Amino acid sequence: MTPTQTVTPGPAGTTALIQRLRANVESVFRGKSHVVDLVITALVAGGHVLLEDVPGVGKTTLAQALARSLGADFQRIQFTSDLLPADILGVTIFNKNTAGFEFRPGPIFAHVILADEINRTSPRTQSALLEAMAERRVSVDDQTYPLPHPFVVLATQNPMEYHGTYPLPESQLDRFLVRLSVGYPDAEVERALLLERRQQEPVESLEPVLSLEDLRQVQGAVDQVTLEASLVDYLLKVVLASRNSPLIRAGVSTRGALALVRATKAHALVQGRDFCVPDDLQTLFIPVLAHRLSLSSLGEGLPQQRAEAEAVLNDLLTDIPLPL
Repeated sequence: MTPTQTVTPGPAGTTALIQRLRANVESVFRGKSHVVDLVITALVAGGHVLLEDVPGVGKTTLAQALARSLGADFQRIQFTSDLLPADILGVTIFNKNTAGFEFRPGPIFAHVILADEINRTSPRTQSALLEAMAERRVSVDDQTYPLPHPFVVLATQNPMEYHGTYPLPESQLDRFLVRLSVGYPDAEVERALLLERRQQEPVESLEPVLSLEDLRQVQGAVDQVTLEASLVDYLLKVVLASRNSPLIRAGVSTRGALALVRATKAHALVQGRDFCVPDDLQTLFIPVLAHRLSLSSLGEGLPQQRAEAEAVLNDLLTDIPLPL
């Protein structure tokens, strides 16, 4: 089926679209089905992804595979210490031929953005992404320009290097729907990659299997997914517990709770259901909420801080019974 063909409306048609997207991405990004599922969940929910991992585990391949599978515009932005906001957003220049000023869009004007090593640039440049990620628009010289729809940022940062880096502020971390770690592939998967790898990268031959209109249809279906009141109560208990824990300086905000609701519905849709179950919440608590916690005492370095936040959240989850 090509992206231009019609698709059956309703849950069955949406499930077929998601399955095609998942299969296409996994054809070049192998052995990490749970990572693909969560990235597609974020995409379906209209959210952004923070990939925290060492170099060389396939983060760029994942972003490219996602964009190619959708036939979407893709831009990779390498964040460095000397990168300026205008290098991302664009700039207004004077055109002597028209005797007027015109806006030259920056690389942010694409459907899928890979913000590579986002913590290597200054807070000023990092903050340039805030409006783009939250509002799907940018402001340059008192003019506002809408970004393409759909629009998703996949940002990466290396948790093992600290020299010359700038930790992301909490306000920007909160803009990411999920935080994930890809990890190394299993031995058998890596062996197959080594045996099959040729001169051309497999992702370069990947063909689109969905259109952008298909994706918009899937994103619109999220609102039709049912989230029972008992699951909302369970979610709220976890959120309130994070605010009352002496180990947590600042718990999950209302925006964080709303993000979890949206992600939970999207995850159910990715799993082929039009209703949520407790497992959807269990799968998403750590990826959606852990990076939104501000602990009373912070460890040194990203790996330790991340491990501590996830451990505290896991302890809260064990004390709160699942809904019947």
